Amino acid sequence: MVKPPLRTKSIGFKVSEEEYAQLETAAQAEGRTLGEWCREVILRGGSASDSARHDPALAEIVGVRLLLVNVLQPMAAGETVTAERFGQLLDQISEVKHQLAAQLQQQTREKKQREKPSGWKK
Repeated sequence: MVKPPLRTKSIGFKVSEEEYAQLETAAQAEGRTLGEWCREVILRGGSASDSARHDPALAEIVGVRLLLVNVLQPMAAGETVTAERFGQLLDQISEVKHQLAAQLQQQTREKKQREKPSGWKK
């Protein structure tokens, strides 16, 4: 068994009670201690797009929305959606839902960055 390198440096930051609870829940969901989880997230880049790619719930929500739009729109226009077409839609959505979920989170992050107060330090 390979031992991790000796860790002698420490990084700290303050969070609110709510933020702490969110971090703790995320760590527990992956079966990690809070410290281990934070280290892993930070060292892999910690980007929200990583989270989106690995967040099956968000990807499924995006997938369901895509399916509804692509099925209900033709039906509202009086068209029928065949079983074959429905199957094709499911296949197409399965291929793109994770990527689209990541893009959605990226856009949200960029919007929040633009809305930061002018006194915010990078």
